[in-house]
Amino acid sequence: MLTMQHPNSSGSPATSTSSFLANFTTILQEPEVEAVVRNRTLPQSRPIVAGLSMTLGILFNVVALIILAKAYNRFRRRSKATFLLFASSLVATDLAGHVINGALVMRRYSDGTTTDITNDTDASCLFLGGCMVFFGLCPLFMGCAMAAERCLGVTKPLLHAQLVTTARTKIALSLIWLVALCVALLPLFNLGTYTYQYPGTWCFIRVSEGTEAQDLAFVILFSGLALSSLASAFVCNTISGIALVRAKLKKPTCSKSHSTRSNDTEMVVQLVGIMVTSCICWSPLLVFGLMSALRSYSGSLDSDRATYRRLMITGVRMAACNQILDPWVYILLRRAILRRIYQITKRQASLKGSIFRSARWEASSFHITEKNVSNKL
Repeated sequence: MLTMQHPNSSGSPATSTSSFLANFTTILQEPEVEAVVRNRTLPQSRPIVAGLSMTLGILFNVVALIILAKAYNRFRRRSKATFLLFASSLVATDLAGHVINGALVMRRYSDGTTTDITNDTDASCLFLGGCMVFFGLCPLFMGCAMAAERCLGVTKPLLHAQLVTTARTKIALSLIWLVALCVALLPLFNLGTYTYQYPGTWCFIRVSEGTEAQDLAFVILFSGLALSSLASAFVCNTISGIALVRAKLKKPTCSKSHSTRSNDTEMVVQLVGIMVTSCICWSPLLVFGLMSALRSYSGSLDSDRATYRRLMITGVRMAACNQILDPWVYILLRRAILRRIYQITKRQASLKGSIFRSARWEASSFHITEKNVSNKL
């Protein structure tokens, strides 16, 4: 980087002196610039925030796993068992992703190796990038599979009873994990590259620095699979919701059908919660990553590189929130909790109604009394 002229080389002494001073100034300034960049991109509060997020995610996922395990033991031989098996696997996958990814990021913080590296890669970066892709696709694939299973169970219950079994559900889960793993391992076969992303604490597909055709194809594959899963879940949940509304408008023939419909409603409500949470948390990273890769590949990203870096770090933080919010779908959107909320809301509404009626009665009584007094006078 630095070159010094030989005393016997051509050029005036003034030129040699000015070049030496310029190089000496560069030597003095570069560490200061690196320190400024390091301090600006990674405030001291970031490790605390990352550690708190990791702790909350682990706590919420463990609580959700306990609730789902108890429910699975209670509904082991019913149609709800398949849904609970999918849900338990989803929460367990979220928990594993939260622990593994969070531990790797916290290690980067603790080592202090958090400079803005975008082109370099190593074994830990490859592993973290693969985990990002694997634990990103698995929940989306599972959400889509759960929505499809419930759509079949609501619209074709007899066919669902014949086709969907616990053994086949476990096979489907294994295939989901296998497909996500195969996609995550594609960079090992020179289809795409994992690199450090701004501010150097996480790794993902190369989308902003020297994006090549293989990287663009990998980003399109990853985003396409994820967005297709979200779209498929939306279609299946919409069909299930319409079918449940139509069944609700009809009079129940027996208490058993009413109980089955109640269970279906609870599961569909939880699936809608999963879908909405996944769309909000994952769409920014998928869209921004695809846009950044397209612009980087076409060579038009130079002017907006800093903007897309900020968008990418915002997107990955929102994606990490999905693993924290998913457990609350099962914790809060259960039938017992919804019934309790409905009772509290109904009680509050009746209380406000009684207060309003009492106020109206007092006002009308006062008006009648005042009218009687005026008539006597």
